[in-house]
Amino acid sequence: MKTILVTGGAGYIGSHACKALAQAGYLPVTYDNLITGWQDAVQFGPFEQGDLLDRDRLDEVFAKHKPDAVMHFAALSQVGDAMRQPGVYWSNNVTGSLTLIEAAVAAGCLDFVFSSTCATYGEHDNVVLDESTAQYPLNAYGASKRAIEDILKDFEAAHGLRHVIFRYFNVAGADPEGEVGEFHRPETHLIPLMLDAIDGKRDGLTVFGTDYDTPDGTCIRDYVHVCDLVDAHILGLGWLEQGKGSRVFNLGTGSGFSVLEVIEQSRSVTNRPVPYTVGPRRAGDCTKLVSGSVRAENELGWKPKRSTLETMIADAWRWHQNGHYEK
Repeated sequence: MKTILVTGGAGYIGSHACKALAQAGYLPVTYDNLITGWQDAVQFGPFEQGDLLDRDRLDEVFAKHKPDAVMHFAALSQVGDAMRQPGVYWSNNVTGSLTLIEAAVAAGCLDFVFSSTCATYGEHDNVVLDESTAQYPLNAYGASKRAIEDILKDFEAAHGLRHVIFRYFNVAGADPEGEVGEFHRPETHLIPLMLDAIDGKRDGLTVFGTDYDTPDGTCIRDYVHVCDLVDAHILGLGWLEQGKGSRVFNLGTGSGFSVLEVIEQSRSVTNRPVPYTVGPRRAGDCTKLVSGSVRAENELGWKPKRSTLETMIADAWRWHQNGHYEK
C-alpha cells in the first residue's frame, strides 16, 4: 500500500481527499496544524500534527512514514484577509510550501500534487479560462499560489520533482455519506454562509455588490463539487505514478452561476426563504470566473459527476444539518 502525505488533511478539501485516497487503496497521512482544520475530520489514516514552517517536524514525519507522494492542500485562503495582511499569506503559503518542498526532496519523495487556484489568473471577464490564460493575480492569496507553482517548476529542473498542479474554482458540496464536510470558523464561503442564514444561525447573508456587469448584477463563479475535485487529485496521482510529465490542469465545469442564482437554488432545495441584504463590492473580487477543463477531461479522463448546483447544495445542506464537527 502506497502512503500519501496530505497536508491540510484535516480541512475541507483535504479530508475529502483522504477519504478518496483510502477508497482508492492508499494510506493517507494527514499533516495539519489544526488552525483551520478539525481533528474529527481525520478518519481515514494516521494524523501528524505540525506546521509547514517547522522543518524539523516535517523531516520527522517524512522519516517515519516514508510517503510515496505529497498532496499539498494546506494554505490560508481568504481573499479579504489576503488584501489586509499580505505578509501573512506570503509567509504561510509560500515559505511554508517551500519548506515542505525542500523536505520532500531531501526525503526522496519526488511526486507532488499541488492545490492551486483560479485566483492566479486575476480578472479576465467574458472569457473561459484555460491553462494558457495569462496569470495576473489580484491579491496575495492568488499571488502566493502562483509563486508556489514557480517554485515547483524550479525544483523540477534542479531536483526532478514531478508535479501536477490543479487550479480550481469554487468548491462546494460535501461527502454524500456525511462522514466529512465543509466547516470553517469563521465561515467565509457563500453556500455554508447561506445555509447558516436559512437555518437561523446568522441574521442573514450579505450579497457583496449588485452592480457587476452580469445579467443580474452579482458575481458569477464556476462551482465544482468537492468529491469531483478530489477524484481529479486521485487521477493526478496516477498520472505521476505512470511516469508522465509535470502538468497543470484547471478543474471546473465550464458553467458559472451568479450569487443570486445560488440563493434561488438554495431556496428551492431547502424549501426555506434565504434572508439576505445587499452590501458594497468586496475588495479583490472578480466579476466572473469560469473554467475551461478540457485538458483534464481529455488527458486525465476526469468528468464531474456531482457538480450540478442542485446536488452541491443538497449535499451541503445534509451535512449542515447533521455533520458538523463542532455543535
